[in-house]
Amino acid sequence: MEIINLKDDYIKLGQALKAANLVQSGVDAKFAIQDGLVKVNGEVETRRGKKLYKGDVVEFEGNQIKIAD
Repeated sequence: MEIINLKDDYIKLGQALKAANLVQSGVDAKFAIQDGLVKVNGEVETRRGKKLYKGDVVEFEGNQIKIAD
């Protein structure tokens, strides 16, 4: 599980996927999210601008990202 520490109050879903090196670019993140391949806290999320806060968990292609508490 990859842990991401926040510099601000939140990080957007597309940015989190890039920060964890799960996608190469914002375009790749956009298509993965639009195609319903990404889950946030167990629910499919189709908005790449979805704000992630402390404690949120993202799943993509068998990988998990946790936003540090």
